[in-house]
Amino acid sequence: MENKFVVGSEEWCSLPGLNLPAIKARVDSGAKTSALHAFNIKKFTRNGEVWVSFDMHPIQKNDLTVVRCEAPVIDRRTVKSSSGTSERRFVVKTPIHIGGHQWDIELTLTNRDSMGYRMLLGREAMVGRILVDPAASFKQGEHTITEIRQIYGVTSTAKRGLKIGVLASNPDLYSNRRLIEAGEARGHEMVFLNIKQCYMKLDADNPEVHYRGGTIVNDLDALIPRIRPSITFYGCALTRHFEGLGVYVQNNAEAITSSRDKLYSLQLLLKNGLDIPTTGFANSPNDTNDLIQMVGGAPLIVKLLEGTQGKGVVLAETDKAAESVINAIKSLRANLLVQEFVKEADGKDLRCFVIDGKVVSSIMRTAAPGEFRANIHQGGTASVVKITPAERKLAIKAAKTLGLQVAGVDIIRSSKGPLLLEVNSSPGLEGIESATGSDVAGSMIAAIEKRLKVRG
Repeated sequence: MENKFVVGSEEWCSLPGLNLPAIKARVDSGAKTSALHAFNIKKFTRNGEVWVSFDMHPIQKNDLTVVRCEAPVIDRRTVKSSSGTSERRFVVKTPIHIGGHQWDIELTLTNRDSMGYRMLLGREAMVGRILVDPAASFKQGEHTITEIRQIYGVTSTAKRGLKIGVLASNPDLYSNRRLIEAGEARGHEMVFLNIKQCYMKLDADNPEVHYRGGTIVNDLDALIPRIRPSITFYGCALTRHFEGLGVYVQNNAEAITSSRDKLYSLQLLLKNGLDIPTTGFANSPNDTNDLIQMVGGAPLIVKLLEGTQGKGVVLAETDKAAESVINAIKSLRANLLVQEFVKEADGKDLRCFVIDGKVVSSIMRTAAPGEFRANIHQGGTASVVKITPAERKLAIKAAKTLGLQVAGVDIIRSSKGPLLLEVNSSPGLEGIESATGSDVAGSMIAAIEKRLKVRG
């Protein structure tokens, strides 16, 4: 006890060996490993040893300030994050200073742009040295924002001059928060617009969008629609109205509408030569048996046309079970698809995130035990994957076919090659950012900058 010092739940520290004179760390005794924000990580050899170079943003919510770091690699480990995703990380060893104390710690390198802190101090780095007072902060000294800007030579926060709206339903949802943070970090004014609190004025001379209380929202440069399936009609009507006002919309209303209609989107994809699992659609209950045989018989998948995030998707393991499920759904006057079950996919699929005609990040999703379909929302896991050229081409063409600038394209691997499952016009960011460490939200903002010819 005599040799230990007390820290709070967050502390300022320095990593002089990495050229980082001040960085705010989250102190977390629940985490075994310490982690440092890093991107553009590149391995190289120096004097016969393996080193890494990487960039990092030392100031939270500021991606204009970049520090280049180098360090020898001491290990490479698979680390499981708090969200349950696993990632293979480089490990470096470097001195740390907290208050008047100094010692060496190990740090894993990962992209923490989506996290609240650029650094996490885990319990392995604390053993024998630190006592944590979780109710306190900055027990070893504090820096003001002005001091941090002076330390890193930041004279002002550069503004790129865009006003970007995020049209969605829940400001606290991970994806929406990340887009707001990423835009603000790049110097833009970000505005959250709740779809249900927006309304329109249709007028030939003076069309307008109003927000709660009568605020007129006609001055946006760009809009990112994040529309829930349950309010597709109204969300797309708003999106279309913003388009009419001359606002750049990252995914336009026509593309979103096409992607949300599962049957129509599959017809468009087939028309453009994209491979999908064999699929059937019928209206009359009298055609159920032929519908089942049309896709090769059981086991088969039954999908509600309005289902999302794995809801409304059923595996029927026998023809009798398939007939019962199909007729039960039809009795409720709900539309459905039946689709062949691709056994060799083994409960896995690929999510390819496409932005402006490029796959910027990809993950493999694996179904939870006892489930037949990979779904992170239902206990599935995600991991980094290297996709093939054919899978990349399929994902890019699918997004282009539906007219989407941003899309989450879901693909399964079959004995016939990659097959397209679905194209999502409002893909979630949490799973793919957590698994890959990619700044997908930042890439979406950068794509808007490029479109509007604003300095990135």
